[in-house]
Amino acid sequence: MDFTYDEEQQALREAVRGLVGKAYSDFENRRRAVAEDPGFDEQLWGRLAEMGILGLPFREEDGGSGAGPVEVAIVAEELGRVIAPEPYLASVVLAGGMVAAAGTAEQRAEVLGALSAGECVLGWAHAEPGASGAARWSATAAAVTASGSGTEWTLSGVKEPVVAGARADRLVVSAALPDGGTGLFLVDPAGPSVTRAGYPTHDGGRAARVGLDEAPAVPLGEPGADLTATIAVVLDIGRVMACAEALGAMDVALASTTDYLRNRKQFGVPLSTFQALTFRAADMYVSLELARSVTTWATMVVAAGRPEQVADAAARAALQTSRAGRHLGQEAIQLHGGIGMTAEYAVGSYTSRLTALDHLLGDGDHHLRRLASTVGEHGEVDPLP
Repeated sequence: MDFTYDEEQQALREAVRGLVGKAYSDFENRRRAVAEDPGFDEQLWGRLAEMGILGLPFREEDGGSGAGPVEVAIVAEELGRVIAPEPYLASVVLAGGMVAAAGTAEQRAEVLGALSAGECVLGWAHAEPGASGAARWSATAAAVTASGSGTEWTLSGVKEPVVAGARADRLVVSAALPDGGTGLFLVDPAGPSVTRAGYPTHDGGRAARVGLDEAPAVPLGEPGADLTATIAVVLDIGRVMACAEALGAMDVALASTTDYLRNRKQFGVPLSTFQALTFRAADMYVSLELARSVTTWATMVVAAGRPEQVADAAARAALQTSRAGRHLGQEAIQLHGGIGMTAEYAVGSYTSRLTALDHLLGDGDHHLRRLASTVGEHGEVDPLP
């Protein structure tokens, strides 16, 4: 596989880096953006739409740009470098991805067109309070149930956490169907049967508890169809893009740490002259590059359009990135000494975002169990050369 970017992909990376870097290169700008609702810069969201970034994954006939997973991963990594609070992963990759995969032509044109133009923020309402173990990150719904037939449906239950749920203009909600399976529905969050309680999250973002009391809902695609397999594929694509975002955050955390070791002096010499600290920084670099390699490979698997391999690739990337994110985050704070624990210093915010990404779509232990459950499917295990 060729992992190098072509000229257009390089140009995309530079354009996104220039835009979000200008907005958040000064960390105080991010502090101001996350201090007040909705927790991100609405003007920057509009600029991303003008650049075509919000419509990047969607077909041109649906109002998008028709780009591929590699381009979306480039955007995610650049957002991760500045830990941009804009809900790109939840709104575009997950909620938008569900509409693109399951919606009718009319639904895709309406919803994705508005999302791509920056006129609409989508909320992905799938997680359910009280779910534990594998059910926490599964592709099925249980606590929210759907009732109805044809085009007349209502939903009841609670979804939490819903990223940017208090700001969302429309919700994409998963629900258990009367005949079994899980369906997808569009819900107007401003409706009288919907309640939203928003709150800040530890990484500076926003989430909400969404209550549905026989709330009117429009089924995505064929009414009553079981979309569990579709949800699973889009969630796995989201996992790969979350890994790409984590790569950007880890890259900056490592660079910040090595700069600190080179410039901070103790006993009259830079910390980087102490061999034990240099070895720890080198181990951080190895963790980052391992995560980068497997995430880039997983992105290529998604781009190749082989759904039967996406789940395995996503689990491998998520496991390696989970381990790397925890390693880099903890080491970055420790090697910065006492200032690494202060709210005024950025390295703690990077670690917090890495932790949030780790738990958003399944942590390392979850993906290790996924991979372990498939060992029996392999006739033999090839040793590493």
